[in-house]
Amino acid sequence: MRDLGRMLILLGGMLLLAGIALTAFGGLGIGRLPGDLVYRRGNFTFYFPLMTSILLSIALSLLLWLFRR
Repeated sequence: MRDLGRMLILLGGMLLLAGIALTAFGGLGIGRLPGDLVYRRGNFTFYFPLMTSILLSIALSLLLWLFRR
């Protein structure tokens, strides 16, 4: 039960940091990069953030690589 509590505290902290980051950096245009696919047809919109996903993957990989060194 103690491990579950620690995991929930960690998850809450990560969500808090993500919320702060989204609020602080919301105007940077992340999510509307060239390479993000948007398909609009009438009343339907499909959005696939391909380039945003690639950039986030590279950034997280570099961050984890630095922490493991």
